[in-house]
Amino acid sequence: MKAQVKWLGEELFLGTSESGHTLALDANAGNLAPSPLEAVLISLGGCSSVDVVSILQKARQNIAGCVVEITGTRVDTVPKLFSTIHLHFVISGQDVSAKHVERAVSLSADKYCSVALMLNSKVAISHDFEIIAN
Repeated sequence: MKAQVKWLGEELFLGTSESGHTLALDANAGNLAPSPLEAVLISLGGCSSVDVVSILQKARQNIAGCVVEITGTRVDTVPKLFSTIHLHFVISGQDVSAKHVERAVSLSADKYCSVALMLNSKVAISHDFEIIAN
C-alpha cells in the first residue's frame, strides 16, 4: 500500500491514496480541512464501524444505522499524542441484540480493526454502545 502527501501552500496538504482518492489535511488546527490527528480519529472510527456493521450483518441483526462518536484526549507535552480515545457506538435497528453489539464492538477493538491494533500500544482505547430501536 502506498500514499502521497503534497504540500499545497500555507498549512494545507493533499493526501492521495494508491487507489486515487484524495483527502485534504490542514495543519492549522483543522481550519480548512481535518488536521492529521483528526484524520486518525476518523480512520479509527471508520475501521471500527466497518467491522461492527459486518459482524452484526453476519449475525443477522436487523440494523438500520451505525454511528460512532469518537473522543480523543491528548497529552499537554510535545509531541501532543493521544493519551485516550473513546468510541461510543450508536446502533439503530429493530430487535438488535445487546449481546451481539457488545460482541461486535469487542471483536473489532481486540481482533479486527487494524487502526485500533496499531494505536493500542500507545493509547488507551475504550468503547461502549447504545441501541436505538426504530
